[in-house]
Amino acid sequence: MDFINAVILGLVQGLTEFLPISSSAHIRIVGELLGTGADPGARFTAIIQLGTEAAVLLYFWRDITRIVSRWFQSLFGRVPRGDPDARTGWLVILGSIPIVVLGLLFQDAIETTFRSLWIVATTLIVFGILLGIADWAGAKTRRLRELTWGNGIIFGFAQALALIPGVSRSGGTITAGLFMGYQRRAAARYSFLLAIPAVFGSGLYQLYKAFSEPCTKALEAAGTCTPEVFGPAETAVATVVAFVVGLLVIAFFMGYISRRSFLPFVIYRIALGVLLMVLLATGVLSA
Repeated sequence: MDFINAVILGLVQGLTEFLPISSSAHIRIVGELLGTGADPGARFTAIIQLGTEAAVLLYFWRDITRIVSRWFQSLFGRVPRGDPDARTGWLVILGSIPIVVLGLLFQDAIETTFRSLWIVATTLIVFGILLGIADWAGAKTRRLRELTWGNGIIFGFAQALALIPGVSRSGGTITAGLFMGYQRRAAARYSFLLAIPAVFGSGLYQLYKAFSEPCTKALEAAGTCTPEVFGPAETAVATVVAFVVGLLVIAFFMGYISRRSFLPFVIYRIALGVLLMVLLATGVLSA
């Protein structure tokens, strides 16, 4: 059953990571509903996100190699530092700072308090409404080449909000981009690029902790740690599934938002948040 549950969670991760509906919220909710009867944990969630970020690397490989190349060339004056691709490289670095700093400062809360399903339900609804307003009111005229330093910082703090399950990494940054007047496709594209350092950093850090700080039976008996729901093999399976499904979802999503609005995702977020509150209030689920 652990392998089946891991496959299910990997599928959920791949389906939801790039849509503005919060993959961490869905992992949290589905994990509670599965036979494990427990929260899969922030560590498991962070590690399987490596699979979906590997999908980003593959899908945007040409963009990423061009940006990295132009960024390195700008360091030695071979291209102007104002070059759009070089500037994007600097802004990805700058925009990654908030989530790194806040992630370290609030690590304990992220792994415990913030994973309360009441918080998840609330953020699903609130940020769903904000996404709807931004999509309706935003000018949607600015392209990614017009990204400014100030906008890059705002994108970075918007991404940091995704440390709270239910906000959504892509949803938070896309909402910020729409409010600043960026096109839907441009906001989504930058959201995916901006996530690469943060997600790989978080996932690799949690992977390191999983091997360097295992929760032994002695430590569990002493009450100093909580054992992980899934072992290394199950986590690896979930990560591979997340990669394959995530790659398909990116292709779908980038094509979808070129022609249509975010309204279906807004409605889904609000409906899921309300349903979750009802299940919590009636005792069907435990927060």
